[in-house]
Amino acid sequence: MKLPNVDLFDPPKIMDSDFSPGAPDSDFGFAFNDSNFSDRVLRIEIVPDLPDSKSDGDGFSTIADWARNRKRRREEIKKDTGVAVFMQREEQILHCNVPDNEDGVADENQDEEPVAMIEESPLDVRLNLNCDDEEATHNNDSSWSMDCSTVLRVNTVHISSPILAAKSPFFYKLFSIGMRESDQRHVTLRIQASEEAALMDLLNFMYSRTLSATTPPALLDVLMAADKFEVASCMRYCSSLLRDLPMTRESALLYLDLPSSLLLAEAVQPLTDAAKQFLAARYKDITKFQGEVFTLPLAGIEAVLSSDDLVIASEDAVYEFVLKWARTHYPKLEERREVLSSRLGRLIRFPYMTCRKLKKVLTCNDFDPDFASKLVLESLFFKAETPYRQRSLIAEETNAIRRCFVERAYKYRPVKVVEFELPRQQCVVYLDLKREECMQLFPAGRVYSQAFHLGEQGFFLSAHCNMDQQSSFHCFGLFLGMQEKGSVSFAVEYEFAARTKPSEDYLSKYKGNYTFTGGKAVGYRNLFGVPWTTFMAEDSLYFINGILHLRAELTIRQ
Repeated sequence: MKLPNVDLFDPPKIMDSDFSPGAPDSDFGFAFNDSNFSDRVLRIEIVPDLPDSKSDGDGFSTIADWARNRKRRREEIKKDTGVAVFMQREEQILHCNVPDNEDGVADENQDEEPVAMIEESPLDVRLNLNCDDEEATHNNDSSWSMDCSTVLRVNTVHISSPILAAKSPFFYKLFSIGMRESDQRHVTLRIQASEEAALMDLLNFMYSRTLSATTPPALLDVLMAADKFEVASCMRYCSSLLRDLPMTRESALLYLDLPSSLLLAEAVQPLTDAAKQFLAARYKDITKFQGEVFTLPLAGIEAVLSSDDLVIASEDAVYEFVLKWARTHYPKLEERREVLSSRLGRLIRFPYMTCRKLKKVLTCNDFDPDFASKLVLESLFFKAETPYRQRSLIAEETNAIRRCFVERAYKYRPVKVVEFELPRQQCVVYLDLKREECMQLFPAGRVYSQAFHLGEQGFFLSAHCNMDQQSSFHCFGLFLGMQEKGSVSFAVEYEFAARTKPSEDYLSKYKGNYTFTGGKAVGYRNLFGVPWTTFMAEDSLYFINGILHLRAELTIRQ
């Protein structure tokens, strides 16, 4: 049987496309490790693991064990990563540099690099991807080089270079360097013992599109191997299998903490997206799980705060939570400022914070002053925009990464407030409610606004679905309440108004005077004087483009 006709020395136009999961007629499993269908011999040299690493991927009972082990290994490998090429003949060694990434054999950002060697006769060309240039020159001083020199065992596999080269840029480059002669048949890879099972599974996948790995730790090992050997189809396949397995807080955080080379890979992006969605859904009500959320690492907090569906009192509460988390996890001011400016600060939706809290942002030492000023100005300009322009800005950000103009599912509805000091202390408060929000109030629900202030005293509006006490039907009510604060007494004139068709102007609906004490509220049970069905009807006079526009004007009585 003829093997695929691939010219190894002309770069393939599309690598790996025929090995997407489910691709038809591309199963060469029968040819794996069969000398009759192979043109090369792959020698896999197994060397001891780094200290504190397990030698068998199957030895991890949980994904947490896998994560701890891989983290230790990543930290150790980072001390020794680099690229060098040396040619060896008997005991004479000549060192030279590997070409740049464009024509080289590895990416310097890879987490752990395999040791790849092409054996020639009588000359060996060895591509040592684990030792840097200096250590290659003085490899007697390198503990990693000494570890590499101890070969525990050697596995020999018959391979087809066209198949491997077509599925992996790593193997394409490997077979393209110094192997133009027909008698150059032996290729040697040097790996750690803990990587053996994953590499064998990966090689089999490149032929058959199947994996023996089924557990998350085993699949993650294959995923890491696929990343190192640049087998994108296997990365996509592992990512798909992992997404199909039950997600946990532990596994979601692990997927977000994969090495950066993986996070940047398009093949694994669906897995990291699924992890973010899991965390956002799990901690949707952030106040309910506040203690648990507070222990999340940075990547987890970002996933939670990116959600539009976050259930929280207000954006002021988001701001306070972020500050508390950052001060705990980043006690050094410089580090905290960097994290807030580059990552977390961009997830706080400042335009939906109250003006009183925005003033505090300007004087908060945790934020870089220039960054804070930019955010506050942007927020104030948004608040000052017309509703049409605000909707336009929100629409522009619907698919954007930074969604600062998109409103969350706040427990307390945001309001617009205009304050006056002279000739009398007065404020005008605007509260908009969507038709869907009003529908959810039936039969006995209520929705509260965010707090606003008059004369240093906090107030709020609340919209209700009530029973009209005289006519015994449901109706829409609006109330004004004062936040409880001791035994303070406050005399206020107030007026409720609403935009009404056909003029769409604000028309006064109710006026009154009331002396407030802490926790008291006043208002009108049937603001519009109509039954609930009339208020919510399709031809209702009070919904303009699906929005109910309410206004409350408060003045302190002398």
